[in-house]
This record gives sequence, C-alpha cells and structure tokens, in this order.
Amino acid sequence: MPAPARAGAGHDDNEEETDNVTEAFICDGIRTPIGRYGGALATVRTDELAAEPIRALVARHPGLDWAAVEDVIYGCANQAGEDNRNVARMAALLAGLPVDVPGTTLNRLCGSGMDALGSAARAIRAGETELMIAGGVESMSRAPFVLAKADSAFSRAARIEDTTIGWRFVNPAMKAAHGIDSMPETAENVATEFKVARADQDAFALRSQQRYAAAAARGFFEGEIAPVTIPQRKGEPLVVRADEHPRETTLEALAKLKGVVRPDGTVTAGNASGVNDGAVALLVASEAAAARHGLTPRARILGMATAGVAPRIMGIGPAPATQKLLARLGLGLDAFDTIELNEAFAAQALAVTRQLGLPDDDPRVNPNGGAIALGHPLGASGARLVLTALRQLEASGGRRALATMCIGVGQGIAIAIERV
Repeated sequence: MPAPARAGAGHDDNEEETDNVTEAFICDGIRTPIGRYGGALATVRTDELAAEPIRALVARHPGLDWAAVEDVIYGCANQAGEDNRNVARMAALLAGLPVDVPGTTLNRLCGSGMDALGSAARAIRAGETELMIAGGVESMSRAPFVLAKADSAFSRAARIEDTTIGWRFVNPAMKAAHGIDSMPETAENVATEFKVARADQDAFALRSQQRYAAAAARGFFEGEIAPVTIPQRKGEPLVVRADEHPRETTLEALAKLKGVVRPDGTVTAGNASGVNDGAVALLVASEAAAARHGLTPRARILGMATAGVAPRIMGIGPAPATQKLLARLGLGLDAFDTIELNEAFAAQALAVTRQLGLPDDDPRVNPNGGAIALGHPLGASGARLVLTALRQLEASGGRRALATMCIGVGQGIAIAIERV
C-alpha cells in the first residue's frame, strides 16, 4: 500500500516522502485486562502474564510465520521477582514462539512499555529489523520483598525492601542531591509548585471514571482486551475479561477522602492511579514486511522523545518530552485528534495539560478515561496508551495521536502515531 506523507519538520502534510527512511507501522495490538492489586490476576505469574498478549496475537494471525519475528522488546519496571530473567525472552518462549526468536527487557520505569515500542520502531527505521513485537508487563501484586546481602562478615543485620513501587536501596548521595520523594509526594510537590487545587484534581478524576464508564458501556475496550483464563483448584477456570480498577464515584465521595501524603494534602486514593497488574503486546513491522506477511498497517510511528526533569516533580515530565517531540516533528498540538496522557496523578496530569496550553477538560485528552480509572501496571502502561490511542483514532476517524507519560526519578516520554 502506498504510504501517506510522513509528518515532520520541513514536510507539508500533502508532500510525498522523498527520503529513504524505512517507516515503522503498528499492525496489531492486544492487552490483558488490568487487574487490581491482589485481584483476579494476582495468582498469575508475571512471566505467564507477559506471555498472554503474545499468545493472543499468535491466535489472531495463524498464518503468520512467527519465526520471522526478529526481536521481542518488553518494558518492565520491577524485574526483582518472576520477571527477573529477561521477562521478554521468557514470555516469548512461554507463548510458544520459535526458540530462535530473541527477546530483551528494558526499564525506563513507568515509561518502559512506551520505550519498548519506540525502540522497536527505531530498529525498523534504521533498517536493522523488519518485524518486531513490543510491549510491556507488570504484576505489582506479585512484586517481592528483597533482602539485602550482609555488608560485613557474620553480620546479623537484615534489611528488607518492598519492590512494589518507589525507591529502595537508596544511594545516600542521591538522597542528598535530589531527595527520595515517594510518588504521591512528587504529586503533592507538583500540585504546590504549579498551583493545582484539590477541587480541580477531584473533578479531573471524576471525568476519568465517567469517560471510562461511557467507553466500556459502548464496548470500546472489548476490542483491545484478550481474556485471561486462570485454572482453579476446583471447578471451572476463572476467565478475567474486563478491567478491575474502575469504580463509580461522585465529587462528594472524592472530596471526603483524606490525603495520602498528609491528612490535609490534595493527593488522595481517588485522584491517583492504582497499583495494578497487566500486559500488552504490539506487532510492529516495516511496510515491506507487512505486505510479505499479510499484515495490515494501522498506524505509522512518527517518533518518540524523552526528557529529564527534577525527580521531586517527576510528574511534569510529559510537558518537556511532548515539546521536544513536537519540535522535532514540526507539529503543534492542534495536529493531534487524540492525546493519551497517563494519569499517574490528577495533580500532575493537570499541571502538564496547563503547561501545554490545553483546557482541563479537553475532549481529546483521554476520551475513554485514563489510569485513574483503568489503573497503571507500570511497565505495560506506555504500550497500553498507544494501543488505546490507535483504537480511538480508528473509532473517531482521526489522523494523529500523541501518547505521553511521566516517569519516576524525573523523566517524561512522548510518542506520536499517524493512522494509515
């Protein structure tokens, strides 16, 4: 199929591509439901959870020569438990891909799944690969406690750290230079520094829940979720088909919640994302590989950018990452029909949209709800954002989508796609 013009600096929207860059296309994608902490997916090993969406892709494309996949790149933030031995490679093997299909796992914390997709696209654009699987996984329910090794002979000291989320085994030099604010603390810092009121955060959170509920009611998410079947000791297997984290609420109920950092704080369990389990896999190909394997390109990956910010206000990271990407592509935000902004916290989401000049209730931003409703399985969320953005473009007839998210230790990441 002839490819539409690639958006970029110096390119008119109607100008035909004249360079020799090999474009990278998303041809398909699927995810598991997103489970609540200790919920329906908590009994599924992390490596098995990672394999689920790959199995679903294989089932969708029975005629594809899966030996032609040149690499599997998965994002994962923890990697301290059942995900410790290169979970991308383990997922590929558990999913039944040929043993000669390699895999690698990368860690950019919350941005890992998005970085996996961007890395796959770069490999294709560089001409080094043609057919890839990219995605991510996180089982926060199964994140282990870890025990530090003794620092002296015959030591009787025991230091145990929880790997579910946040800092552990902190370098004193890091603490002295940048602090070790917890994720909710960084959100409070952003709320204070960028003057995001509690009422605005709760209103944003309610919109996320309401938009998700409306999308779920019309069956939007059914097109991106592969059910997970979990054998039971007795009786029929448990089949998990839907996201567990969304909940009905009201502004009045949200307003009654106490702050999680301090009682009078603005960040609450109601206006923050969850601690969750989930996995996502995307099938990425060059135009030639797509044609050769009978795949239909659905979206071109225009580019990805990352940016660093102070760790204590890590939530503002999507703003500079987005600005960097837009400058590189020669586009403004008005060129995007859909914007998927990961809602780590309502405080940081609002600070970002305001920095980018967007209204608090912009209908393009998370039109089907965001992580406050769906949940945030760290290593999987970035790939989930892109998958949802692609499906929203297809549902709405839009052309371009932006996906962006904040990252712990002070970073942001953004990726742009164009429907074909």
